[in-house]
Amino acid sequence: MFSTKLSPFNLENSTEYSRWRASKLNRYKEIDENTPPYFYLVFQQGKYPTPTELNKVLEYCKKDSLCLYRIKDHAEYSASKSKKIILHLAKELGLTRLDSNICADEDNLTSITQTSHAGQHDYIPYSNKRLSWHTDGYYNTPDKKINSMLLHCAQPAQEGGESLFMDHEIAYLLLRDENPEYVKALMQVDALTIPANILDGKVIRDAQSGPVFSINSQGQLHMRYSARKRNIEWKQNTPTLEAVAFLEELMQSSSKYIINHSLKAGEGIICRNVLHCRTAFVDSDNSEEKRLLFRGRYYDELPLA
Repeated sequence: MFSTKLSPFNLENSTEYSRWRASKLNRYKEIDENTPPYFYLVFQQGKYPTPTELNKVLEYCKKDSLCLYRIKDHAEYSASKSKKIILHLAKELGLTRLDSNICADEDNLTSITQTSHAGQHDYIPYSNKRLSWHTDGYYNTPDKKINSMLLHCAQPAQEGGESLFMDHEIAYLLLRDENPEYVKALMQVDALTIPANILDGKVIRDAQSGPVFSINSQGQLHMRYSARKRNIEWKQNTPTLEAVAFLEELMQSSSKYIINHSLKAGEGIICRNVLHCRTAFVDSDNSEEKRLLFRGRYYDELPLA
């Protein structure tokens, strides 16, 4: 288990934070100057990811908290075959414990598509509406924390549906630089509360309180966040509310740290549950050409220590 005293995310460890901060900002400068936009990795064959490709995924996730990828031979696979391929890819990366939420498929991946399915009722992800900034599973209990996430595009929207991503470690860095008290406030065990989810008079999920920022078993930063305005309760003290306002302004800005990309068929992201959102979209009238993404939420931490 990693000692939090040695962590750059420990507010009392300014020396290690300064070292980590410099490395993090240098990494983003390197990306801007030397990396083709957005895509860090191309899998030559989806069914057979090589050890080199898998190690690259872990390298990027350690440095950037995320790895955007493209599967070169994706056109050879049907949607059902694509699901098997990304499940295998996740397993090769040490991700096996999927979060079986109420909207998940039988294999515990979730098909993100526009639907009126009763079990998904009015959930925004299954509509064509804009999806606000969040990390996945912010309403989960601590023992079901979503440490890793995979999102794979099988079919893009006819128009719109752009994905936006931001490394949550950068959000932490900007908050701490602005005011360390903001970080301290968001590490409170009751900083963010999600009220109970009640459907037709039945409690589907109890109310859940917890911190926004915490440190995982490998010493890496975890973030639990939602920018939604309804059905969310922030601790009512000045540092917390000012920190929330700072994050909202950051997410609405044109920050160079925000990645904007419309995922195409065969493209996706493997990440440490980074901040992400989606723009509204227009779908095809053809049922076989409707926007379809597969999402995997994992309790496992990527092996990055």
